[in-house]
Amino acid sequence: MRTEPSLGLSGGSPFFRHRVFVGLMVVVGTVVYGTLGLVKFYTFRVGVYDLVIFDQGVRGYANFSEPLSYVKGNWETPGVPFSLLGDHLSPMLVLLAPLYWIYDGPETLIVAQAILFSLAVVPLWTFVRRTLGVPAAYFVSVAYLISWPIAEAVSFHFHEYAFVPLLTALVFERISAGKLAQTIPFLALVLAVKEDMGIFVAGLGVGLALTRGRRLFGATLFVCGALYMYLATHVVIPFFGGQADRYWYYSFWGADQSDAIVGVITRPHDVVTTLFSPGVKAWTVLLLLGPLFFLCLASPYMLAPGAVLLARMLATDPGASGWWSTHYHYNSAVVMALVCAAVDGLARVRRRARKEVSRPATLYLPAGMALMMVGTVPFFALGNLFSPAWYRTPDRVPAAVAALATVPDGVLVETANSLGPQISARTHVVAWAAKTAERPQRAPWVVADLDERQPHFASVADQASDVAALQKRGYRKVFSEKGYVVLCAPAACR
Repeated sequence: MRTEPSLGLSGGSPFFRHRVFVGLMVVVGTVVYGTLGLVKFYTFRVGVYDLVIFDQGVRGYANFSEPLSYVKGNWETPGVPFSLLGDHLSPMLVLLAPLYWIYDGPETLIVAQAILFSLAVVPLWTFVRRTLGVPAAYFVSVAYLISWPIAEAVSFHFHEYAFVPLLTALVFERISAGKLAQTIPFLALVLAVKEDMGIFVAGLGVGLALTRGRRLFGATLFVCGALYMYLATHVVIPFFGGQADRYWYYSFWGADQSDAIVGVITRPHDVVTTLFSPGVKAWTVLLLLGPLFFLCLASPYMLAPGAVLLARMLATDPGASGWWSTHYHYNSAVVMALVCAAVDGLARVRRRARKEVSRPATLYLPAGMALMMVGTVPFFALGNLFSPAWYRTPDRVPAAVAALATVPDGVLVETANSLGPQISARTHVVAWAAKTAERPQRAPWVVADLDERQPHFASVADQASDVAALQKRGYRKVFSEKGYVVLCAPAACR
C-alpha cells in the first residue's frame, strides 16, 4: 500500500531536514540559471527572437489585453501587432502577467523561467523518494538540475516550455501516489502551455492504458490529448488569425495530418530512414537517453515524451531543424518526463531482479545519472559559467547603449537582433529586415548594425545597402558609432 511522505514540521524531523536541502537545491538552481540568463541579457547576447516576442505578449496580458506582439505582426503590417494565440496556443503565459506589475521588462521572464525550472525539483524529489528512496531522490534531482536540456533552454532566452518540467513532475508524482484524479488539473495546465503538448498527453494516455487498473483513464487522456491538438491547430489558432499549417514541416509525408498518419503506417522503411536523417536526430536522442542509461525505455511512461520526440524527428523540412538539435528550448519539454520514466523504469527492473542486484542498482544508477549529467556540463551552456571571459562586456556595448538612448519612448523601431531586448520595455520593437514586395513598409525608427550579420540579411554588405536605401528614401542618420547606425523617418525626426 502506498503511503504519503510525512510532512512533519519539527526541526528534528528527517523530512524537515529534507525540506531544507530540497529548498537549497531550488535556490541554487534559481541563482545559477538566473545568472546564466541575466548575464547574457546584460552583455547584449540575447535577441529579438524569441525574448522580445514573449515580452510583448506577456505585457499585453499585464495590461489586461491580448498577448499582442509587434515582432510577429511585422511580417503582416509593421506597427500592427499580431496575437500570440494565433501563432501558438499558450494561454499559460497569462500567469506571468502579475510579475510585470512588479517589474516590466524581459528580465522578469528570464528570472521567472529560472524559478520555474528549479521548482520542478520539489515534486521530482518526492516522486523519486517514494519510488527509489532518499539517496536516489537527491542524485536524480541533481541530474535534472544540471541537465543540458535545461541549460540550453535558459541560454536561448525564454519560452513557454518553462512551465513543462514542473507540471510534468507534478503529474508523475501524483500518478506514483495513486491519485490519478489529482493529475487532471496539472494535465489541463500542461495542455495550456502549448498546442503540441496535446501529443504529450495523448502519449501519456497510451502509457497509462497499458498499465493495469488505469486503462479507462489512459484511453480518456489519449482522446483528450489528440482532440485538443486538433482543435487548437485547426480551430482556435485560426480564430486568432493564424494558420493551421503554419508549422507543418512534414511535406515528405503529405499535405496534412491524415496524409502523414497514413504515410507513417504504410511506409515503415521511410520512418526508419527519416528518424536517422540527418544524423543530428540520432545524436540528440542519444544525448537525451544515454545519461539515463536508457532506463526510460523500460517504462510505459516513456510513451509521453517519446510521442513528442517522434513528432519532432519525423519532420522532414528545413524549417524543423531546430526540433532535431540539442540547442534551443525544445528538449526542455521532454527532459523531466524522460527522467521520471527512467526512475519508473529502474523501479520496474528492480522488481524483476534479484535483491542482491536490485539494491545496489537503486543507488549506483541514480548516482551514475548525476555523474553523466556532470560530464555534459562543459559541452553545453552551463559550462559558460566557469569561463571568466564569458562575463566580460563586449567592447561595442557602450556604443549600443548610446545608440538606443537616441530612440524615443513609445515608437515603433526596427532593431538589430541583440539590441531589441534592451528597449522592448519602452518601445514597440520589430526585427530589422530589408524592404520586400510582401513587406514594403518600414518602421519610422531603425537601429542598424553594420558590423555583425543579422538574421534577416544574407550579408553585412546587404545590411549596409539597406541603410543606404533608407537614407535615399529620406531617413536621417541621427547616430553612428562602432558600426551602430540609428535612422529616423522625416516625420519621426521632427
